[in-house]
Amino acid sequence: MRAGRGRRSREWGQVNAKGQVGGLIDPYVLLGLDRDAGEQAIRSAWRKAAKTAHPDSGGDAEHFGRLQTAYELLKDPVRRRVYDDTGYDPQLADPKDLEGVLMLEKLVNDVILDEREPGSFDPVAAMRRRLSDDIVKNRFHILELERHRNRVRQHIDRLGRRPETDVLGSMLRARSQSITDAIRKAEGQIEAIEHAYTMLEGYSYEVEMVAMVAVTERRGEAAE
Repeated sequence: MRAGRGRRSREWGQVNAKGQVGGLIDPYVLLGLDRDAGEQAIRSAWRKAAKTAHPDSGGDAEHFGRLQTAYELLKDPVRRRVYDDTGYDPQLADPKDLEGVLMLEKLVNDVILDEREPGSFDPVAAMRRRLSDDIVKNRFHILELERHRNRVRQHIDRLGRRPETDVLGSMLRARSQSITDAIRKAEGQIEAIEHAYTMLEGYSYEVEMVAMVAVTERRGEAAE
């Protein structure tokens, strides 16, 4: 399957009976709206759906809650814009998912700016490589920070007699703490990158055979 055919799950995935795509609420499907629906159409669809879905009318409370969520999302221009661009609602989505989307968005921009012909390279594989490289860079960064923190702590341990104010000790301890904070930040970054990587799972991309042969030939020439 070509990656282009599977773009965002909210657009092309399998929609279940609850109006969900890949486990996420699709407000357009729930309210029976086109994606370019205007404010009046959204309000009318909400009223029509709510009339029969409201628990007081014998409707299902869970389904009514989903309808209400969909309506609140679409009537808010900012939330709707973010959803249309990313497939996620900033107020309801898991923060890790949003962080992953932002990371992938940068990689998608690089793909869009790549002037090579579609099908001549695998953009999904390229994004995975970039994320893997970023994980490695952050791990090396953590190792450097840990070595630096160890040196600072050794300096603290070797301070013998100190005055009551202990300015040097305080400065070194503060520096050690700031390095610890930087390590935690880098560890969090790795977790976010790994999560973004999992969001690429399930994708494949069809590369033209001619392009694959050309790459193989170039590798063979380089080896010689």
